[in-house]
Amino acid sequence: MTRLERLRDRMAATGVDLVALSPGAHMHWLLGFAPHPDERPCLLLIGLDNAGFLMPALNAKDVRQHTDLPFWEWGDDEGPDAAFADALCTINSQPRCVAVDEVMRADHTLLLLDFMPEAKRTFASGTVGALRMIKDAGELAALEENARIADAAHAAIREALREGITERELVEVAKARFEADGARIAFGIVGTGVHSAFPHHQSGDTPVRTGDVVVIDIGGKKGGYYSDITRMACLGHAPDGYKEIHDLVDTAVKAALAAIRPGVKARMIDKVARDVIDAAGYGEFFTHRTGHGLGSEIHEPPYLTGNSDLTLEEGMVFTVEPGIYLPGRFGVRLEEVAIVTADGCRTLSKLSRDLFSV
Repeated sequence: MTRLERLRDRMAATGVDLVALSPGAHMHWLLGFAPHPDERPCLLLIGLDNAGFLMPALNAKDVRQHTDLPFWEWGDDEGPDAAFADALCTINSQPRCVAVDEVMRADHTLLLLDFMPEAKRTFASGTVGALRMIKDAGELAALEENARIADAAHAAIREALREGITERELVEVAKARFEADGARIAFGIVGTGVHSAFPHHQSGDTPVRTGDVVVIDIGGKKGGYYSDITRMACLGHAPDGYKEIHDLVDTAVKAALAAIRPGVKARMIDKVARDVIDAAGYGEFFTHRTGHGLGSEIHEPPYLTGNSDLTLEEGMVFTVEPGIYLPGRFGVRLEEVAIVTADGCRTLSKLSRDLFSV
């Protein structure tokens, strides 16, 4: 069954009779490509029986190389309204419920909804997004390859770690390693010393000094899929009290991983990790969710939050990354990428979570 057929089955099951996607991850997952996004409305409209593009004429010839779906073209001199009306007449002129891409521009969304003021509105997370959460064998293989590359990038950073090297220079080391493996760096969070207590530190020109712990959170992209891994390193002896916090975060990771299995609510994984840290008296210093989905986006569903009612299913992929951040001292985050299996989970990284010391 094709992904488009699976989507239509999902639409029927959820009472959605029109899905509208803008160029982005949803569209790319469904069709294997996405046109160039800009201010011109370019929308993929999917009904239960028909589908096609509202397509800027400027992009039509290029996009035609990738799909046989019908186009309703419009030019800059005339605007999209007439073409949009024609498209809806063919695909679904009076939808009862339309699912809108979460990343669609606000002006494009309003254009869409102005044509169907009576329709119930929801987000495509319940249709395309729900299907994307369950990875197939090809997607899992791509994620495994990206995890292997990220492990190698971490190893390169560890090899480069020395007195005086800056956060930014360590990110550049990771970038070069990703590129050597045919990937591109997607982000690099390297925080040394007190900066390790900033969960999303912007890596800068601060040098690593003896006695610093360093948080290293990096990710790359290859073949349309991402990696995401966090480990800790230290130059010399770790600060007083560090081992206790590192061991506590690692215990939270282990507890969360042990709780993962089909049928469990996502919020329970967050709770298990948080309970470990709360019980030790550090709950106020664990300031973010326990994890997020990973696939063709760095952050995508499912999200491991305290209020998520989502039930885990085999094939879901997400991070497990509890952390403790002590302002003015140091922070610790340890991150695995977990795949839900039939009876538990498995992780992608081969790197130990132990503190790496030089």
